[in-house]
Amino acid sequence: MMRLNRYLAWCGLASRRKCEALIRAGRVAIDGQIATSLSTNIDEQKQIVTVDGRRIQPPKKFVYIVMNKPAGYVTTAQDELGRKTVMELLPKQIRVFPVGRLDKNTRGVLLFTNDGVLAFQLLHPRFDVDKIYQAEIDKPISDDHVRQLQTGVHLEDGMTHPCQVKLLTRARTCLQLTLHEGRKRQVRRMLQALGYQVISLIRTQFASIQIGDLKSGHWRYLTDEEVNTLKKLVTGKNG
Repeated sequence: MMRLNRYLAWCGLASRRKCEALIRAGRVAIDGQIATSLSTNIDEQKQIVTVDGRRIQPPKKFVYIVMNKPAGYVTTAQDELGRKTVMELLPKQIRVFPVGRLDKNTRGVLLFTNDGVLAFQLLHPRFDVDKIYQAEIDKPISDDHVRQLQTGVHLEDGMTHPCQVKLLTRARTCLQLTLHEGRKRQVRRMLQALGYQVISLIRTQFASIQIGDLKSGHWRYLTDEEVNTLKKLVTGKNG
């Protein structure tokens, strides 16, 4: 099952925000019935979605890309504030969307695809997909705060799930965090809640995909083997 607005966006119709506007305008139907709620879920295998009477379906050819996102770019297809977006780093003829988000100043692994089902699975907490970050902070982290990260940190939107923590330097100012959640600015917010300022943050791995020798701002297509590994990863956790 997938949210209707997400489904329309992954089919390449428009940005998710524009898809929401189409739903509100009563132009979207599911099995012939006008969709009235933005929270509607659909089963693309069983249901027919139309916009202005035209059937909307996922692309027949799927594309899978990894980028080493540089700082200074926002992760969105379009930005109302006129900021640089990660889409500007890809050729215009490639119709893909980012899988999740990295905030403007966070660097590292960012996936793109037009495969809505796989993207949904990689992002949904039920599939427990690893996201590994390397954070540099302004002062040594205490053992108590490491344990808090490992058990959960209270944020304004609730307690975080436990994450794995590994200290990377004797100075205790560089650490690796492995998360299974994908809340907005989660790593920064957890560390700030414990009293630390994040100096730099990079996602080194998403699921089975690592940065490797990919230079900042560069991208490449995933290999068939990498795509199959991603699909096996979520299939195994769903089974």
